[in-house]
Amino acid sequence: MPTIQQSASSDSAGHLQHLPISIFSMIMGSVGLTLSWQKAHETLGAPLLVSQVLLVMAACLMLMLTGSYLLKILRYPQAVLAEWSHPIKISFFPAFSISLVLFSTATLPVSQTLSHILWVMGSFMHLLFTLHVMTQWIHHTRFQVVHSTPAWFIPVVGNILIPIAGVHHGYVELSWFFFAIGLVYWIILKTLIFNRVLFHDPLPQKLLPTLFILIAPPAVGFIAYTQLNGGAIDGFSRILFYASLFLVLLLLTQWRYFIRLPFFISWWAYSFPLAAFSIATQIMHERIGGNVFSVLAWASLALISTLVTVLMLRTLKAAISGQLFQPD
Repeated sequence: MPTIQQSASSDSAGHLQHLPISIFSMIMGSVGLTLSWQKAHETLGAPLLVSQVLLVMAACLMLMLTGSYLLKILRYPQAVLAEWSHPIKISFFPAFSISLVLFSTATLPVSQTLSHILWVMGSFMHLLFTLHVMTQWIHHTRFQVVHSTPAWFIPVVGNILIPIAGVHHGYVELSWFFFAIGLVYWIILKTLIFNRVLFHDPLPQKLLPTLFILIAPPAVGFIAYTQLNGGAIDGFSRILFYASLFLVLLLLTQWRYFIRLPFFISWWAYSFPLAAFSIATQIMHERIGGNVFSVLAWASLALISTLVTVLMLRTLKAAISGQLFQPD
């Protein structure tokens, strides 16, 4: 008969083996919230301490999850290879490089040197992920229409994030390079995703929250473009912002479909896109002003803050119960 200690050890090993790569979407959401509060300090007069505490918490979470997944690589390489070769899960590996890029932006007020190191590491790693994933798509033998989900935006369209800190570090032309990749392939992938959603089987429940990823490319594209454009709000930046605003309205009107969903780690797909939209609205408020953008900025900040708090509590509950570490 196994002892309590053996049983606990077995549970811990099982949890590690089934730790999903998609868990790094937690980092994207957490750092996204941090950046939103950093911007709120500049534009809305929010307390600086909030963003500082959030940054420390996000960094601790990043270290914990990175260490755990590295341990999974060492102990269960076959489980990692299974995720790496999975037509949907492979798209979540670049969430790690995106997290580094986001941290490079979040640490700009703290240390230019640290921010620069994180930016170089994250950008180079993300480019490699992009090249690898697109190579898999081009020479595929296993991809089907039902495998295309908004998560496919992560490896390719994620490049659009890189200019936000890249411009600050003086990599203007390189930032345009990454921006071009993200923007052009956003349009292509968006067409493919809408074709899948409209004319094929609907997304399964577990992947339904990934529809919120549709918000991220225009919202982040707006933020990146304003950086590349010297902070000016022109016609193209307005197109990007209002495209993201429409998608937010479209998806929020579908709340009845989302509120009935059981908790999955994919719920974190709600977080980063809405955080990006929160930052975008604050930039519009900062540059254009007016009561409408002021209300929208505060409302979006309150929404993403509440959402991440709920997601953290639900994730903690799922981790304690073991629900988070179940095989697919």
